[in-house]
Amino acid sequence: MTSTTNATVPAATEPPTPSGAASAPVPEPALAPEPADEFLWLEDIYGTEQLDWVRERNARTDELLLTEDYLALEGSVLEALNSKDRIAFVSKRGDWYYNFWRDEENPRGLWRRTDWDSYAAGTPSWEVLLDVDALCAAEDTEWVWAGASVLRPAEGDEYRLAMVALSPDGGDAVAYREFDLAARAFVPGGFEIPTAKTRLSWLDADTLYVGTDFGPGSLTTSSYPRSSRILRRGMALADAEVYFEVPEDHQSGGAVHDSTPGFERDVAFDIVDFYNSRSHLRVDGQWVHIDVPDDVSTSLHRQWLVLRPRTAWTVDGTTHAAGSLLAVELQAYLAGERTLHTLFTPDERSALQSWSWTENFLLLNLLRDVSSTILVLDPAKDWTARELDACPPLHSVDAYAVDDEEGDDYWLIATGYLTPSSVYRGTLGSTGAADGAAALVRASPSFFDAEPYEVQQHFAASADGTKVPYFQIAAKDLVLDGGNPTLLYGYGGFEHSMTPAYSAANGRTWLSRRAEVEGLERGGVYVVANIRGGGEYGPTWHHAALQENRHRAYEDFAAVAEDLIRRGVTRREHLGCEGRSNGGLLVGNMLTHYPHIFGAVSCGVPLLDMRRYTKLSAGYSWIAEYGNPDVPEEWEFVQTFSPYHLLRDGVDYPATFIWTATSDDRVGPVQARKMAARMEAMGIPGLWFYESLEGGHAGATDNKQSARLHTASQEFLWRALTGTTGAAGSI
Repeated sequence: MTSTTNATVPAATEPPTPSGAASAPVPEPALAPEPADEFLWLEDIYGTEQLDWVRERNARTDELLLTEDYLALEGSVLEALNSKDRIAFVSKRGDWYYNFWRDEENPRGLWRRTDWDSYAAGTPSWEVLLDVDALCAAEDTEWVWAGASVLRPAEGDEYRLAMVALSPDGGDAVAYREFDLAARAFVPGGFEIPTAKTRLSWLDADTLYVGTDFGPGSLTTSSYPRSSRILRRGMALADAEVYFEVPEDHQSGGAVHDSTPGFERDVAFDIVDFYNSRSHLRVDGQWVHIDVPDDVSTSLHRQWLVLRPRTAWTVDGTTHAAGSLLAVELQAYLAGERTLHTLFTPDERSALQSWSWTENFLLLNLLRDVSSTILVLDPAKDWTARELDACPPLHSVDAYAVDDEEGDDYWLIATGYLTPSSVYRGTLGSTGAADGAAALVRASPSFFDAEPYEVQQHFAASADGTKVPYFQIAAKDLVLDGGNPTLLYGYGGFEHSMTPAYSAANGRTWLSRRAEVEGLERGGVYVVANIRGGGEYGPTWHHAALQENRHRAYEDFAAVAEDLIRRGVTRREHLGCEGRSNGGLLVGNMLTHYPHIFGAVSCGVPLLDMRRYTKLSAGYSWIAEYGNPDVPEEWEFVQTFSPYHLLRDGVDYPATFIWTATSDDRVGPVQARKMAARMEAMGIPGLWFYESLEGGHAGATDNKQSARLHTASQEFLWRALTGTTGAAGSI
């Protein structure tokens, strides 16, 4: 129930021109020229001709894909995704524990809740709040659950009201409706917000702060809300008054209400771009800027202002490292106090990933060489810290509060590549140490036999000498003769860390599959690369691959691939790679820059046309990550990692599967379409293309679609890298 903002916030308008001053016209800057694009017509996402083009290629791919063996494999993945033995993860609101659940009988899902005694006993008595499948049937709309925002009630009252988010197609745009938890029904005549990329916050039972599409000028260039408006019960959305607004060329902006008892306040955020933001506090009817550099993220918790600088920050002669965590009392900071408590300082091996407050303590989730460590800090004792003894090596363990206002209970979620997820609940004692061992609450079963396998961590030397870690999951008796079908996965962007996680699907479709390759029966080797651009070593690891340095992420990934070959794990003809979204851009660059290293590429929901990405879907919001291709000086480096413009005749490209979703309103399907169309026109063999007609950026709205996309990608790679059950073929 923490009410915080890690975003930020600003002056909403530009300064006025001085009265009487005549300003000379400023010439428009020259734009970088756009290369010829014969497939611009495919950018009409829902055009009849364009969708016919998609359906034709989907049919060709299905003809290649849908064998009896494939359907059995996909069915085994769906079985795991639908298993009733999966962990029902819960979040606490008042006395209830809430969960959203999908299975075979409920493909669109159930929003439900239970009490603690029932949940802890292992046989929860679920009270269904909303049956999304029934709603779809009643309204003839394929709704997809997108979460709920629950209003904190007055002290002593039950939680009653929520704003439920539903997407009509799985995209980021959602419709909001007011829901009565006690009546288990939508509120007649209650708040309703039409489908848009909406952000909202409860002020009280009769008031919302809403950022949505209010018409022309209400969205940023990045397609997100640029204001929060005050919407009162019974008021038409169009009549909501502007409360806070940011410039149109910023990424987004809005306001939220912190309802923490005793610390109620309004906070506004101005997200300038992905890595720069400003936070404002409402004081005596005015917005007061929390005076920190734009690249210092802010978070409020009760009396504390918590700060995390993305670059080194010097305050009153003390320099705080990028990625450190700092705290100071908010009112003291607003009054000019600049003595900051240092809660965490990174080193070359460690980084902060997240934090969570219990009633009396602060939990820090750290990575040390991409393995988890958890610290417990006590603000009442000058932030003394102790390590929570709960983290096996080469695993991911996250700790967070069960309820930040009622006691010091915490959840532990533990997982590893060969270790099914487990949920524990513990209590922090008066010293911050665990008051007894955390008790196991739920454990997921194993969905494949993990005993024959092991996890190893290796380090590859990148082109500039940087040591890049990677995880290798393979048979204990792996033969290092270069003949093993190997799948290399990566992301490398937006400070997102690739940490160990159990995947029943990977176990069934890759690790435990068998094929005869080079005279031996072999299983798959699965590898995850922790390349720069990610957050495994904090913001400096991310900064190292931004914009003009983007090539470092691709050099890191290629270095891992070459290290696998050098160590005898695999060879080019048996080495494939997979990536999605920004990871799709990553493997698109493997296709175009390193075709000699890979035998197959699976490229999902990708960015690929980096000349026009800022004009497509939410692409403008990623300029801070990649650069602005409209600026000639920046297009000079952006074009070096734009796969759509790097395809060349006469190159032996690896077999390639490009897949996307029509309803993806984040990256959009058009870049994938155009890349496939250009490769097809060039006569490049071994090309598959598939576009899910719904599913948003995830490409799937239910477990069945998830099973299809996962299994199709790995089936394509398996065939290409082992030469089994039908050659990769081509659309």
